Amino acid sequence: MRVTQLSEYWIAKRAHAMTETSDRICNSADMAPDKLSSDDLLVLLAVGRSGRFTAAADVLGLNHTTVARRIDSLERAVGGRVLARGAAGWELTDRGRQAFAAAEQIESAVRRLETDIEGSPTLSGVVRMSATDGFSAYLAAPSVVAVRRRHPGVSVEIVTATRIASQHRTGLDIEVVVGEPHVHRAEAIPLADYRLGLYASRTYLAENPTPTSADDLTTHPLIYFVDAMLAVDDLDLARTLVPQMAESVTSTNVFVHVEATRAHAGIGLLPCYMADRHDDLVRVLPSVGAQLTYWLVTRTASFRRPEVAAVVDAIRDVVADHEEELLGH
Repeated sequence: MRVTQLSEYWIAKRAHAMTETSDRICNSADMAPDKLSSDDLLVLLAVGRSGRFTAAADVLGLNHTTVARRIDSLERAVGGRVLARGAAGWELTDRGRQAFAAAEQIESAVRRLETDIEGSPTLSGVVRMSATDGFSAYLAAPSVVAVRRRHPGVSVEIVTATRIASQHRTGLDIEVVVGEPHVHRAEAIPLADYRLGLYASRTYLAENPTPTSADDLTTHPLIYFVDAMLAVDDLDLARTLVPQMAESVTSTNVFVHVEATRAHAGIGLLPCYMADRHDDLVRVLPSVGAQLTYWLVTRTASFRRPEVAAVVDAIRDVVADHEEELLGH
């Protein structure tokens, strides 16, 4: 073998040996689990509650990349996936739920320490909730104010929506829906009954004959939800009370129903606790109406958070104080 060939042989052999050594080092590094970090667990806590990296990043004051890196580190430390992509965001795996429970214990310990130091419970954090338009304005908003007076560190985000309770985590801690929900891994609490009635403005009744029976309703236009976009069965059933009425103004927003009724567009099928606030509206045919129920849904993991529990308690108190108005008495 010539000198040149010999040199090339030894260079190639050494390069192969170096590659094998490098591969062994990398494989060893991959096999060695990362050290479990409490910071990583608290990041999982935020992602598990919101279902989104971006929302968790906002709460923690981090960027999206840092949150993703923390989750990767945690998964290496526990030896498996803690999150799985779901239809509405990130969902906890079985391993993730174990880690999430551990993170909650860390958070609780920190809160107890803060209480011991300051002498009174200190609540903070963001609570995200969804509720119907009317409930959000007249019941949820006063509840939030009551919580913030006692705990200024708590902020509440309210999304207005008229829909059924979601089956998957959506980044919401609390949902208020109409009708009994059927959900998994969540707690459903009946909040209160409320009544829908038929209302018309005084001007409308002065210009049109006042209905004295259900048969008279055929000559009057109805103001209610958009039938094709109504996803709540109980609200859809309420429409069957007056199937003979032609639609006038329809909307997905109940405040539009109220204002269209006040603007003399027809007879509105309205929540009594909203319509009775307006002196220019008169209830017609009190025997025609529907009684529905507000339900509160909260995920088990969310309900264990003291700030979420405080908002739920405040909502229940406010609802109890308005029972007569809700029932249209």
